[in-house]
Amino acid sequence: MPALLPLPLPGCESAPVLRERGQREVFCGLTGIIWLHRKIQDAFFLVVGSRTCAHLLQSAAGVMVFAEPRFATAIIEERDLAGMADCNEELDRVVDRLLARRPEIKLLFLVGSCPSEVIKLELSRAAARLSVKHAGITKILNYSGSGIETTFTEGEDACLAALVADLDSDTRAAPSLMIVGALPDVVEDQFLRLFAELGVGPVHCLPARHAGDMPPVGPNTRFLLAQPFLGETARALEDRGATRLDALFPFGAEGTTHWLHAAAQAFGIDELHFRGTIAPARERAKRAIAHSRERLAGKRITFLPDSQLEIPLARFLATELGMQPVEVGTPYLHRRHLAHELALLPADTLISEGQDVDRQLDRVRATRPDLTVCGLGLANPLEAEGLTTKWAIELVFSPIHGFDQAGDLAELFARPLRRRDVLRV
Repeated sequence: MPALLPLPLPGCESAPVLRERGQREVFCGLTGIIWLHRKIQDAFFLVVGSRTCAHLLQSAAGVMVFAEPRFATAIIEERDLAGMADCNEELDRVVDRLLARRPEIKLLFLVGSCPSEVIKLELSRAAARLSVKHAGITKILNYSGSGIETTFTEGEDACLAALVADLDSDTRAAPSLMIVGALPDVVEDQFLRLFAELGVGPVHCLPARHAGDMPPVGPNTRFLLAQPFLGETARALEDRGATRLDALFPFGAEGTTHWLHAAAQAFGIDELHFRGTIAPARERAKRAIAHSRERLAGKRITFLPDSQLEIPLARFLATELGMQPVEVGTPYLHRRHLAHELALLPADTLISEGQDVDRQLDRVRATRPDLTVCGLGLANPLEAEGLTTKWAIELVFSPIHGFDQAGDLAELFARPLRRRDVLRV
């Protein structure tokens, strides 16, 4: 396997972690619906929440008033909160009306929110009841997108974990590979082509593009996490007997190589065949990354906690672009899933878990990194103080996985610095 770029040892694998609990600046788990409803093409996401939930989804998705998106909000009114109405009866009426109008819906998610959890509306029971009522027509599942204790990418984690519980059992003796995590179709197709060329298969994706194509799972399932925020999904798959393949996440040339190599080893692919198959794409990725290296090498970067992508992205920037991570903050740190990533971060990197936004902003002001990756609400105030920022949410909505996207990923970090240099002139 091609060697990863060397970094000072021992890295951050066993480094102490600064754990903070305080005010947070994040979106809630409902935001994940924006990319999930595009991925599962015959699914519908019905949020049981407030008008605030509806406004969040409408503004985040940019849906026009005359469009028919595959998500909506069943509004909890004041009379529901006051216990003057039977919420379950009203929810049943909404679902019946929705499925009568949209018969093409094959998978319906009832998505919990802060308001539905506050009034203790048990959507799991509602989903079970409605599944019986609409059996043979639409499958109905539920998960929580509440922002009370979660960050926005955990909405996908909760959704996929709900799907895992409903997957068919795979009793075949031959091993299969599952790519876990919602990826843009173009990226997913690139990975599927590479696995086919390597001779790894059969390969399934979770989530699939259609409700009827969800993969089976069993003791011979091997799975690769495409996203680092899928802790509950991984645990649910392991509970069903599947085995996680331990690897770097597929960001950049090195991360993608390591990720693909884990699957190749698990399926007994010859090492020379592996190297020869990935070589053209790997070299294209390295050349594309090199265009941004001159601008980024030696620059200091801080990540404020947002999406749980922070540690793999910091590893990519350090190993392949020569950036110096000052602090890498993440909402939650899953040491087992991120062990390889942490080992490749420079040993003097501060790793923080959770958020106390005032303290973290104080550290940013004290260290004044060349680039700060943060949420939308913090970017403009920091820019006003003369600090260069990068919107963290753009990294979730952009295709950044794999060889063919490596140059674009590097450019996402180079662009703010280029903008800063132009404005200074």
